[in-house]
Amino acid sequence: MTAAPNTTGRAAVPAERPDPAVYTSSVPATRPHLGHAMASEWTKLTSVRSTVGTLASLVVIIVGIGILFITQTRSDNYVQMPFTAPALFGLLVGQLSVMALGVLMMSSEYGTGLVRTTFTAAPDRYRVLTAKYLVFGITTFLATAGSVYLVGLAAMLVHGGTAAGPHPGSAWLYALLGSFYVTLLGVLAVAVGALVRHSAGAVAVMLGVVTLPPLIGGILGVWEASAGVGRVLLEYNAPVALMQVFGMPDVNTGPTSLFGLPGNATHLAVILLATGAAVAGSYVVTGRRDV
Repeated sequence: MTAAPNTTGRAAVPAERPDPAVYTSSVPATRPHLGHAMASEWTKLTSVRSTVGTLASLVVIIVGIGILFITQTRSDNYVQMPFTAPALFGLLVGQLSVMALGVLMMSSEYGTGLVRTTFTAAPDRYRVLTAKYLVFGITTFLATAGSVYLVGLAAMLVHGGTAAGPHPGSAWLYALLGSFYVTLLGVLAVAVGALVRHSAGAVAVMLGVVTLPPLIGGILGVWEASAGVGRVLLEYNAPVALMQVFGMPDVNTGPTSLFGLPGNATHLAVILLATGAAVAGSYVVTGRRDV
């Protein structure tokens, strides 16, 4: 076969060939958004053995200690306390797992160097940090509240007779409030992990935040000159606040009270202010410094 002759009198123009250096993907490109970042953080959370183990230990501690407490109580014990009360004892220990998980959520990437890959794939650091907070907060709250409600349901099935007395539905709302308080402690741990960027150091900071105020408050209360400061530390600390928010009876008023405690709104305001300040600092630091 021969090419058809050019009858127009014009010089033939060769057809344009695609540039081999330009690659066109068959996968449609979409604009990245927060949902993509959250999916990435969820994959990290569920694929790393340490984070999965820490989250599992939270559930085991809350449910295990709660069930053990239920087996050692009678139905008439629940006249003065809600069915969710056994979960509180597990939650006081399990909050350590929440804080450890929050620290690992951020500091583990700095320790392994994965944070460089993360910020290369997603240059918007604020979006990545927001995704971490959202994935951690939602997952931790659901795991904590689910464990607390499982213990409360077990207590209601075992000791739900007439000897246990009437129980208002507000006890279950207090359980949600206590789970929210523990989740805020975990979010604070994520922020501390972003600020410190070292797992052991961030865990030590969080342990100090939870355990040192009651200890220091008891020591300062011995001397009259520092008794006021000691009293404040004894009133405003994480364990006391968690018991107060959880709705335990006779911790605020009544003849069994050792001292008048602030209300739930005050405790929540303190933890919200502390967590909010740490989260704001994490955004500033993460956006300005190198990895």
